[in-house]
Amino acid sequence: MVDVPESLPARMFLLAYDLNKKRMAVSGSRLGYVLRAAALTELYLDGRLIEERRKPKADTPGDDPYGLVAQISSSRPRSWQYWVRKDSRAMVRTVRAELADGGWIRVRRRRVLGVFPSHQVTVRDPRVVKTLWGGASSALRGRPVAHVNSYDAAAVALAAAGELKTVLPRADRRRHKRRIAELTARSGPAAPAVRKVIQANNEAAAAAG
Repeated sequence: MVDVPESLPARMFLLAYDLNKKRMAVSGSRLGYVLRAAALTELYLDGRLIEERRKPKADTPGDDPYGLVAQISSSRPRSWQYWVRKDSRAMVRTVRAELADGGWIRVRRRRVLGVFPSHQVTVRDPRVVKTLWGGASSALRGRPVAHVNSYDAAAVALAAAGELKTVLPRADRRRHKRRIAELTARSGPAAPAVRKVIQANNEAAAAAG
């Protein structure tokens, strides 16, 4: 058995790593959206967040490792999309540091073109990524949806919404569209929110171009 991180955001970070190219396949804001949604999904699955009038609301007290419950509790009601967007780049830094401190990854600072700061991520044990990918693949193709591990179901939902080709190439997203929809329904409102945020960004970029 290979140990994997317990937190859903940490798992999604590792699933965004391309083992063949030995680098992150997704970075910046889009990775941050997926990680924020993963944290929201974790809280939703654990009962610490509920949905009220299509917006997240704090419910059962408990651990709040990324501070999202505190943010939501201290704010007026806002959409899931808002909370997916908020502090997305900071979320990448937080989860990356968490994984580095835990010994899951190595991070080397560098400068692109000698100017722009960047971080080169290397996964220490590729078997961890393969194990996570195996769980997601099993959720997509295996047992009835009701019996799938909740984090594996969420990993598929978030990977599809965030267009993580390391987990779900476009052809697989099309081929398994119905199954993905069923797994997404099990995982709560955050994954659909990611899809809407990314679609809005893509439309804005197309309009600007």
